[in-house]
Amino acid sequence: MKHLLPAVFAALVAISMSACSGAKTAASFSYPTQKHVVPAEVTFANTSKNAESYAWDFGDGGSSTDAAPTHRYTHSGNYTVTLKATKGGKTVTSKQNIQILAPERCLIEIETEFGTMLAELSNATPQHRDNFIKLAEQGYYDDLLFHRVISGFMIQGGDPNSRNAKPGVALGMGGPNYQIPAEFVDSLAHTKGALAAARTNNPEKKSSGSQFYIVQGSNVDDNTLNQIESMKRFHYTPEQREAYKKMGGTPHLDRDYTVFGHVIKGFEVIDKIAAVQKGANDRPAQDVKMKIRVLK
Repeated sequence: MKHLLPAVFAALVAISMSACSGAKTAASFSYPTQKHVVPAEVTFANTSKNAESYAWDFGDGGSSTDAAPTHRYTHSGNYTVTLKATKGGKTVTSKQNIQILAPERCLIEIETEFGTMLAELSNATPQHRDNFIKLAEQGYYDDLLFHRVISGFMIQGGDPNSRNAKPGVALGMGGPNYQIPAEFVDSLAHTKGALAAARTNNPEKKSSGSQFYIVQGSNVDDNTLNQIESMKRFHYTPEQREAYKKMGGTPHLDRDYTVFGHVIKGFEVIDKIAAVQKGANDRPAQDVKMKIRVLK
């Protein structure tokens, strides 16, 4: 028995040394090398070794403790991504730089409790585009309501009086005390997802300085489009006709209200908001708040 003790002791020492050498913690990660353009969703591949927990800092204020997270960048820039891998009381760090490019198009996000809509503002309507961007970057639209919602027609918001408005209060008359000249563009029509300016009745068809609506619309056929062409004396392109027949819309508003953008992602959000229960003046019974950010 005495002769066995040294051998057992040596084996235990060997096992202990092997465990210690294999327990060294390393932090490392990678991400796809293609161009990342706002809005960019980047998935990070965690190649760390022997770690028990992770802490990510994405360089733009975002963070995560997931092993292999996906992060969404909404502003362009050069960011330093930091990964801290921890085991026991030891933490090791890895850092890499990532470049996020600005979009070539003018994109905005309209965030609601029902989801987020991604929309493109048209360069063909520069006065409406620039005004909308200015207000959004000032935080003008944050926490305003979609105060008028009509299923099969549109969802409307942008009245500054809707912020913290009491239930039942009539809304829709507020704004920044200026109007924007109409910008009717042949290539922009009221198909589903169209982002357009609300307005009062005025002979020049000037737009509200802040209120807008997003078209949900209803089914449209060739006969309807033919009637509108005859009545308003213009012609739809084949592409517009196809879009109306495929997606629906509100073509009777064309040439009367300025379309200055279009939703390109999140059409289901329009439908969800349009379906909410309404009270007086088509105001949702439960407030539907918005937050708008410019992606750049």
